[in-house]
Amino acid sequence: MFRIVIFLILVGLAAAGSAWVAEQTGDVVLNWGPWRIAMTLPVFVLALGLTIAACVALWNLISALLRAPGRIRKAHRARRHQRGRHAITHGLLAIGHGDSTAARQHADTARRLAGDDPLTLLLHAQAAQLEGDRDGARRAFRAMAERQDTRLLGLRGLFIEAQRADDAYAAVMIADEALRLAPNATWASHAVLGFRCAEADWDGALSILDGNYTAGMIDKPTYRRQRGVLLTARALALETGDRDLSRTSAMDAVKLAPTLVPAAVLAAKFESEAHQVRRAMKIIEAAWAACPHPDLADAYAHVRLGDSARQRLARVENLAARTPGHVEGALAVARAAIDAAEFGRAREALAPFTEDPTQRVAMLIAELERTEHGDAGKAREWALRAVRARHDPAWTADGYVSDRWQPISPVTGRLDAFQWQTPVASLPSERSSVIESSAFAEAVLAPPARPAVTEAAVAPPREAAPEPVVITPAVQDNEPPRPAAAEPEQAEKPVEAVDKPVDKLVDIPVDKAEDGRLIEATAIAAEPAPPLQAAGPAEAESEPETEAGPDAVAAKPAETAATAPTPLFRTRNDLARPAETPIQAIVPIMRPPDDPGVDDDDQPRDEFAEQIAPKAQAGGWRGFWSRFGG
Repeated sequence: MFRIVIFLILVGLAAAGSAWVAEQTGDVVLNWGPWRIAMTLPVFVLALGLTIAACVALWNLISALLRAPGRIRKAHRARRHQRGRHAITHGLLAIGHGDSTAARQHADTARRLAGDDPLTLLLHAQAAQLEGDRDGARRAFRAMAERQDTRLLGLRGLFIEAQRADDAYAAVMIADEALRLAPNATWASHAVLGFRCAEADWDGALSILDGNYTAGMIDKPTYRRQRGVLLTARALALETGDRDLSRTSAMDAVKLAPTLVPAAVLAAKFESEAHQVRRAMKIIEAAWAACPHPDLADAYAHVRLGDSARQRLARVENLAARTPGHVEGALAVARAAIDAAEFGRAREALAPFTEDPTQRVAMLIAELERTEHGDAGKAREWALRAVRARHDPAWTADGYVSDRWQPISPVTGRLDAFQWQTPVASLPSERSSVIESSAFAEAVLAPPARPAVTEAAVAPPREAAPEPVVITPAVQDNEPPRPAAAEPEQAEKPVEAVDKPVDKLVDIPVDKAEDGRLIEATAIAAEPAPPLQAAGPAEAESEPETEAGPDAVAAKPAETAATAPTPLFRTRNDLARPAETPIQAIVPIMRPPDDPGVDDDDQPRDEFAEQIAPKAQAGGWRGFWSRFGG
């Protein structure tokens, strides 16, 4: 609305001026040499306006012609840059979905169209990384590091490539350079901090940690915890060298991180040596309430030098009462009770954990059995249970298990990575966590079932001739089945083992002996064979003995079956035998008539065979000569 009002005002002023000029009288005369121009005032004003407009248009035309080449070059450059940005965009998208070929094509296009763009170098580096071209990636990142606007990005890429090449020193040098350029670079500070810790340069690590806290990269609780960890590491390193600085570092670490177990143990040790027993006990009690640990219990038991074993037991019981029901408290009490010869108190402390003991619990019970009763068998039994028992908590960091605390993880270099917990590999697994299961897997994982022999396994007797007791073969070859009870009539019949074929092999298991081993005996029972349809002369002579009935058989004394050792391998009837492959006939090798044979000089001689065997015809040229009577 305001613009419309201004426009109307200007139009009115222009109309008023034109009307005023038109009302003016008089002439304008212009004399220039022999020319004389005379016109009225309105005509002069109109001619003057047209002349000025023509001059302005001419000037604009000349200026446009002069600036045309630059504008053309600028437009061409803008089009190339736009096409280059388009190639960069699609190249980054191709890298995102893993198309290395398209990424390389777009990177070449971007280099041709927009070679000075920083994103072009980044696209080339990432395309080379995607293709596995480490040298090309390093060249691209090195070119980025030489530019002022992409120096930090180039150093980051060179750092990653150095890590992939396992060049730790080059990686640390690059990270140190990046940290000087940008003190708030998180990746650089973490890398340099990890390297300082790995080199045991605790003072340098503390200075880097202070810089991170000043730059606002970490919060105050994290800063206090990590500084306590570094001070503890320095105190442990200087424990045997500079004890004054070690003591100062340990006390500062306890103030910053009271629940850090190594710091509490070391600080309590220094306080105990300075005869500050109550202060040492308070330090250990504060750490024990947060994380019960065997080192804390041991330091608490020996906090006062010269105490008796019973005094240490009373002190440890006071500490264990602060965490009732915890296994570490029970183990500490049992250890102190065994040292004080209070075996009943040790058994009482370990009783709640004997159903599912850990390795340390089982070993303590084994030591208790050996010390109290001298029972080597019980001690050996508990020692064997300790081998298969659950693992105790240990210092664990990123899957790495260590027997002592360390300030950084040896796997990732992360500070304060070790935690007192049960290793992941020893945690119990649940069967319900299996994603997929099959019938074959269930059959393989199922325990072997011992088949029960029932009465159905015994063959029924025949009326014509008495049948022997038949027992089906066991499914498992390592446990022979027990034979079912036969009928009284058949059990009382003696077995004639003279001049009769052996029909059945019966495994007779015997009860377990006193030493727990299973003794088996195999009895070979001679049983009469069933009558055949066509009997030969030898069988016809034996028919009267068969037809005489059971009385005749019972008249003969029964012979005791011979006992044979249990066979090591038995036939598995539950497994189907593969089809036998017929053996192909051997095709004899036929020598051609012109084959001279093998020379005797090449064959090894057997003097004994030559003496007892007839002389054979010689081969080679000797055989050829002998056939012609030579």
